[in-house]
Amino acid sequence: MSDAPYARVAVVVPCHNEEQTIADVIDGFSRTLPGCVVVVADNRSTDRTAEVARQHGAQVLSESRPGKGYAVRRLLADVEADCYVMIDGDATYDPDAAPELVDLVLHHGVDMVNGARVVAGERAEAYRPGHTLGNAMLTWIFQKLFKLQLRDTLSGYRVMSRRFVKSFPTGAAGFEIEAELNAHAATLGVPIGEVDTPYFARPEGSESKLNTYRDGARILRRNLRLFRDARPSLAFALLSLPWLILAAVLLWIAVSEYFSTGLVERFPSLIAGVGALTVGGLIILTGLILERVTRNRIEANRLSYLSYPAPTPLGPGN
Repeated sequence: MSDAPYARVAVVVPCHNEEQTIADVIDGFSRTLPGCVVVVADNRSTDRTAEVARQHGAQVLSESRPGKGYAVRRLLADVEADCYVMIDGDATYDPDAAPELVDLVLHHGVDMVNGARVVAGERAEAYRPGHTLGNAMLTWIFQKLFKLQLRDTLSGYRVMSRRFVKSFPTGAAGFEIEAELNAHAATLGVPIGEVDTPYFARPEGSESKLNTYRDGARILRRNLRLFRDARPSLAFALLSLPWLILAAVLLWIAVSEYFSTGLVERFPSLIAGVGALTVGGLIILTGLILERVTRNRIEANRLSYLSYPAPTPLGPGN
């Protein structure tokens, strides 16, 4: 066994054109997690990101499909470790917080630890106002949909166990990857944690790849789809509600006329009401069928999760 205290920890870094910052990220985490392996996924960079990463001792994988989600999927599939530290390559996250997050996974049985970003004082320029508002809104929506009490659901700073990573059925292509990690934790019901971590401004000359409105809309859409897939009976019941309300109104018109006059004079209302009721009922039935499919999928993911042993605590000589 290696004498390096963090030899079983992999720091995985999805990158696109981060030549200016990747060296600081690699050096920072190599310093705070002695012996860890740092693996960079070069996501179609047009600068010297991959070259600089190799110069500073990182392993480099190449992912030709554009999007952070693809880069993370490649990293989590190809890298073997007991504990994974997922971090962005823009030097905005604090490497000094890593040992505390890793400790929760390797010593306390937590499967995913979220690094909640704390921005204050002179660091306030790190977060654009649109990002702050968007993150708050998307976090609130996720909390309501999935009942998972994370305060920063879009943080790119995650520490995860091997069993959590290898049972993760991701399909995200872009910045929605964090939403999928959250949903995976919520549906499996695994132990999670959250630790406040400083969030720094990007160095001058380094530009964010996140588009506030476009990527925010994509993340919201992904959250809604994940909710539909995770809780289809409730999702489809909500979808059927407008049809059932419409059916109730139309049928009430026809029925009230019948009790008043003994005749149904508005046959179109009656027919439309029955049609709306049928559509609402079919939507609910679809949700109930998909609920059984979802149960089977979650059980399969749970079995995959349980097929990997829980991490053993780090100790001398591990």
